[in-house]
Amino acid sequence: MEMTTLMKKKIEGGREYRALNMGAVNDDEFIVEGYATTFSEPYYLYTTQNSKGEEITVYEQVLKSAFDDTDMSDVIFQYDHEGRVFARLSNETMELEVDKHGLKTRAYLGGTEIGRNLYQEIKGGYTNKMSFGFTVKADDIKPYKEKDYIRTISKIGKLFDVSAVSYPQNDWTEISARKHIDGVIDEVETERLKAEELRNQLQKQKDDLLNRIKGLRKD
Repeated sequence: MEMTTLMKKKIEGGREYRALNMGAVNDDEFIVEGYATTFSEPYYLYTTQNSKGEEITVYEQVLKSAFDDTDMSDVIFQYDHEGRVFARLSNETMELEVDKHGLKTRAYLGGTEIGRNLYQEIKGGYTNKMSFGFTVKADDIKPYKEKDYIRTISKIGKLFDVSAVSYPQNDWTEISARKHIDGVIDEVETERLKAEELRNQLQKQKDDLLNRIKGLRKD
């Protein structure tokens, strides 16, 4: 799906998006459910290049504590983050629960005809992903594995919506994530290179000192 002007504005405003699996669970009640995110389980975010032009992969994880102070006052359920509202917290057609695994989402889609149609699409497997829109209040980025990095989200500021999506929006995810992450990675890379250079200098000084000691012993 092509990114719309509205989606671009949302991303420019600091909103980020992630996609996970969802499914239909009750034919009589038209309920769908899934996890908007899971906790402390690193997942692939995107691939970029470091200051040396080397390819690096950025991973991400969300801490359970990230939702301790999150504004979830009126989260809505949409399709592709736009248009009609199929369910929402304020009228109790949507539920959000933070459990030990993640942020569990349940939505009742039987209130409107188009909602019931969307339920049938989800049930039939034509739409099997959901994405949620949020802002990040606190995070950090650290080296991960060899040359890769991991972003840990410790505080989510606001949860806007959970949406059924026709196709996982990897381009939205990459654009929104890169907007907030690449600059920090550059800073971490710079510090890493400075530390590496300092280690090399210290090692050279150590080697020079050892050679001088060897020379004195020969004399």
